[in-house]
Amino acid sequence: MNAQNIDNKPKVTKESKNKIRVEFERTPLKERLKAKFLSLFFLKKVVWYLFRLVLLIGISYIVLFPFFTKIAGSFMAPDDFVDVTVRLIPKNFTLDTYKAIWVDQHYLQAFTNTLFLSLSTALIQTFICCLVGYGLAKFKFKGNKLVFMAVIFSLVIPHQTLQLSMFMNFRYFDIFGIGNFLNGGGINFFGKNFCPEFMKSIDIIPDTFEKFLDGAQGLKLTDSYWPLIILSLCGLAFKNGLYIFMLRQFFRGVPDELEESAYIDGSGVMHTFFTIILPLSVPMMITVFLFAFSWQWTDDFYTTVFFTDSSDIVLMPKIVGIPSSLDTDYAGQNLYEAAIRNTCGIMIILPLIVMYLFCQRYLVQGIERSGLTAD
Repeated sequence: MNAQNIDNKPKVTKESKNKIRVEFERTPLKERLKAKFLSLFFLKKVVWYLFRLVLLIGISYIVLFPFFTKIAGSFMAPDDFVDVTVRLIPKNFTLDTYKAIWVDQHYLQAFTNTLFLSLSTALIQTFICCLVGYGLAKFKFKGNKLVFMAVIFSLVIPHQTLQLSMFMNFRYFDIFGIGNFLNGGGINFFGKNFCPEFMKSIDIIPDTFEKFLDGAQGLKLTDSYWPLIILSLCGLAFKNGLYIFMLRQFFRGVPDELEESAYIDGSGVMHTFFTIILPLSVPMMITVFLFAFSWQWTDDFYTTVFFTDSSDIVLMPKIVGIPSSLDTDYAGQNLYEAAIRNTCGIMIILPLIVMYLFCQRYLVQGIERSGLTAD
């Protein structure tokens, strides 16, 4: 019965719509405006629009206001910080703070060193995490879940817990007694003791390698890029557990039929990985690369652990300070020094902002395809 009633209802045809439109256009303009703008539907639409506009403006103000104050303070002269009439617009516009940071804090050298370190570690981490994530996602072996639990567990352990052990391992780096051999212990081979002195005499060990030796304890790898590169190669660098998890979830969404077809055609595991899997995962790899690059760029934990104050390598975290050429000894010293440190932070994150502007599309695609869902 209900179905018959539905079928018997008059249907609005195209001709009826055209007729209604024509009749509406023939009505006086005053009546049309009244019907359009003095209706309850239009009132609800306006109220909802204003509510969203005010809400977004308020949230944007809360989020962006600290950035505006820091950017404005970076262009202020010392007198502006004691002038109560100055808020966000500098009265005495100057670039002295930027010039002092560029020269006194060796910004260009820090930029070059940090770029090399971040780029090399990010590339290594992206590739290693792809291998580990692909193996955990596509291969069933004993201990698969246990390995994955260890990866997740690495996200839970505070890095400060491992700080001392990591420093000692790389401060006195020694694998299989190699450090003892290089420092004079020697090794026995076919009844002969090959000590470093003998090998140096035949130019097997270059003299420049001696700078890495530190007594009989092993190799001194601190104050160099090697600790971070070795951690990246082993999949133990900063946030690598998160990258492995993201890539594992992504590879789980890749159809198994693609790999099975490649295996039928005679392709091996590694050939399939490089020719089929990696091209499909380019957006996800770019996302992981951007995360790894950005976190390494602004990292102040590992750089503090492995690079001492006496190190000749200047990285971005080291430029945060008060340049010697700026005079901060006056009434508004605290405000002026805070503005200088904020300017250092702006100069540190500025390259990341530029990179984000060009890679935003790939970052969003990678996050959308990451498949970060529960099993």
